[in-house]
Amino acid sequence: MFSLLLFAAVMVVLKGIPSVLSPELLYALAKMGHGDELGLGIPQLLEAILKLLPLDTYVPTPAAVMDLVDSDKLRGLAVPVWDTYTQLLQQAGVQTPLEKVERFAFYERAKKAYTVVATGETALYGNLILKKGVIPAELLH
Repeated sequence: MFSLLLFAAVMVVLKGIPSVLSPELLYALAKMGHGDELGLGIPQLLEAILKLLPLDTYVPTPAAVMDLVDSDKLRGLAVPVWDTYTQLLQQAGVQTPLEKVERFAFYERAKKAYTVVATGETALYGNLILKKGVIPAELLH
């Protein structure tokens, strides 16, 4: 006879920290240095991360997605999740468009990211790379 135990893990939630950010992810965000990259998906997680992570202002764009492959470009494939990402990034002060990176170049760049966050994102071309910036001295308390 086999038994299966199912349980719900309760995560301690701190004030002001979105509950979607795990302790491990908070640790990774805190350890990242200027210019380190984070690979992730899912808009809810992006929204939470943008509350904490300053994005790099010294690069043309701090957010990159995988560009459409040629066959998807030819058929005019729409990628609505990019609009969601753009909106969330604009709310965080990013005024530049998403960088579109060729598929295999994106894979190589993702391999070099400081951390990769596995999510349940199912949107086509939903992967996203963020480049960490710095907080200007005048904004530090």
